[in-house]
Amino acid sequence: MRRAIKRRDPVSPDRIYNSTKVEKFLGYIMESGKKEIAMKIVYDAFDYIKEKEKGANPLDVFENAIKNSSPLMEVRSRRIGGANYQVPREVRPERRLSLSMRWIIDAAKSKKGAKMFKKLGDEIILASKGEGEAVKKRENTHKMAESNKAFAHFSW
Repeated sequence: MRRAIKRRDPVSPDRIYNSTKVEKFLGYIMESGKKEIAMKIVYDAFDYIKEKEKGANPLDVFENAIKNSSPLMEVRSRRIGGANYQVPREVRPERRLSLSMRWIIDAAKSKKGAKMFKKLGDEIILASKGEGEAVKKRENTHKMAESNKAFAHFSW
């Protein structure tokens, strides 16, 4: 039997944009508890977005990027009668948000040469336009779910 979903404390909004999503994003970028560095990276990336997108609101660009890279379906492995099946499942909203953020950060980290805030800003801009590695990852996840639709009846 599965455990109940853990009740978590609500995330307080960040200082500048007053957004809980930005605060969660800061948490995903933070390494070894160095929040000041994470804040500098994220806020510099938002300034970079504002500068590059000619005064566009960076929070709107960020929200759009999260929406465009959030997966609706994913496949989960399920063992039935000695065989493993990739069963398509709908993604819960919390997991959708965390996957989207993680994919954007991973895509930015995988690029070489520039400072992290520039790579992150570029990836957020690309994702908001429906391009970039994070959106490709989402499309691949959807394709996997679509191709394994035949196993949907194994869903639990």
